[in-house]
Amino acid sequence: MLSDTSMENLALSGFIDSVSRLTEPDRILWCNGSEEEYSDFVRQMLNDKTLIELNQELYPKCYLHRSNPNDVARTEQLTFICTDNEEDAGYTNNWLHSIEAKAKLESLFKGSMKGRTMYIVPYIMGPESSAYSQIGIEITDSPYVVINMKIMTRIGKRALSQLGDSDVFVKGIHSLGDVNPDKRYICHFPKERLIMSIGSGYGGNALLSKKCHSLRLASVAAREEKWLAEHMLILGLKSPDSKVTYICAAFPSASGKTNLAMLKPPMKYSDWSVLTLGDDISWIHSDGENFRAINPEAGLFGVAPGTNAKTNPNALETIRKNTIFTNVAITGQGNPWWEDMTDSIPSSVIDWKGNHWLSGNDKAAHPNSRFTTPMKQMPSLSPEWENPNGVPISALLFGGRRSKLTPLVYESFNWIHGVFIGATMGAETTAAAVGDVGRLRRDPMAMRPFCGYNIGDYFKHWIDMGTRVKNPPKIFHVNWFRTDSNGKFLWPGFRENIRVLKWINDRVNGKGIAVKTQIGYIPTAESLDLEGLNLAENVVNDLLNVNVKEWTQEVDQIKEFFNSVGDKLPKELWNELNKLESSL
Repeated sequence: MLSDTSMENLALSGFIDSVSRLTEPDRILWCNGSEEEYSDFVRQMLNDKTLIELNQELYPKCYLHRSNPNDVARTEQLTFICTDNEEDAGYTNNWLHSIEAKAKLESLFKGSMKGRTMYIVPYIMGPESSAYSQIGIEITDSPYVVINMKIMTRIGKRALSQLGDSDVFVKGIHSLGDVNPDKRYICHFPKERLIMSIGSGYGGNALLSKKCHSLRLASVAAREEKWLAEHMLILGLKSPDSKVTYICAAFPSASGKTNLAMLKPPMKYSDWSVLTLGDDISWIHSDGENFRAINPEAGLFGVAPGTNAKTNPNALETIRKNTIFTNVAITGQGNPWWEDMTDSIPSSVIDWKGNHWLSGNDKAAHPNSRFTTPMKQMPSLSPEWENPNGVPISALLFGGRRSKLTPLVYESFNWIHGVFIGATMGAETTAAAVGDVGRLRRDPMAMRPFCGYNIGDYFKHWIDMGTRVKNPPKIFHVNWFRTDSNGKFLWPGFRENIRVLKWINDRVNGKGIAVKTQIGYIPTAESLDLEGLNLAENVVNDLLNVNVKEWTQEVDQIKEFFNSVGDKLPKELWNELNKLESSL
């Protein structure tokens, strides 16, 4: 119990009291963040079958959780920005009037914790000693949420100590309710720095530090305070001369962010290394000279399918201990498993729903199954990952899943053109969110589901941020997913993406040959190191090709998107679109 410390804070005690009166729990427990407490939670969840113990010899302190089959991904259609004015939310967000939303949610939360324990989880987002860090308090009735928050953030006494008597903290209220999709809401009240989530136990809906705090609410604060809260990985690219170039990169969920953040170069590039600082969230501030980025999280909440020895050997090593797996399959030996994790299919597989699985049936692991694992046990971890001042960013990457149109890599002409590239990103949707898979949608800066305010104002904020530093990062776009006429990927991707990072590194450091095209600077085939890939000349040409007909069609689609944003769209982006159309 942390009552002595916490009750000195009148704002905090008032918040706790109000939630307790509303939800009517049988018991209240303050989480102190200790290892002993974590072990107690695990024991409790093993006893009530909320967790399943995995093979403790091969996967020590690793456990499996199965969520309700109706609760396996972010529910964007049930996620709302709640303000007094709909224009503040903008067309890319679902909107509810703040008064209407509060009344609806309070009726759902009324008595929702009867018969349950109310857990109070104080947490720090960001390095403990960083001026850029923030404090949050999540109240939840889910012990699964608590143990994941223990991995993903810095919870407990240290958070309360840092908060002191301040009333500046993000307030999060979460209840499983009856896990009914018809009563499921994830609502954000930016004015109050408040998150209310009910009816879901899934990661992004229930771990309120994740997208809700670190992006939706933080993006609003970032605009007001002149910084950026972005859906971006952070990596350091260490070249053979030991110089480290720091890069932030934005990709839609399940598009290879974690794989890139933890990339292990192939043997040919053994004198290069990728140092991981974060795989999902970047908070970016200006020091006048450069942008500096911190990772507000302390763990990874990664997509399991697609993770294997070829795609991400560092991730496989990281998750071998102290990891919570969600909705993966389990082998007869008690090991976690998903399709493509191993070359051969193991025996006696139990699928993510707990049923015996036969090859050829539905997926053994859910396509959006996850692992929650501590950053500190990654073999690729950067020594700078908890630098309280952040690391200086030299390049920003935007990446979409496009089977056609966009080349392997290209560089923007300048900052505003780079913002245009980010604003017009297109992505073919994945299983990370509920909805159709493979549908093309605009996903500006990979922030469409996560920007907490009007996207037009967000674009203007990005444009303005370019004037706040003497040395703004160079901006690039990458696309690992271009295919041929048979649907086969043209680029090998994964560990070979180091070749593209090398060209980007060259460009940042004043080297690297590029050709100016209508859409940006594209590398020549000679300036990309393609040795050993055995790519046919026509494949290389396709990877770097700018198809004028396809781009002309793209311009028309961008116009539709820009028109949908409305009057808030900055004129600078219309100017960039007109330039592109003229050049084509």
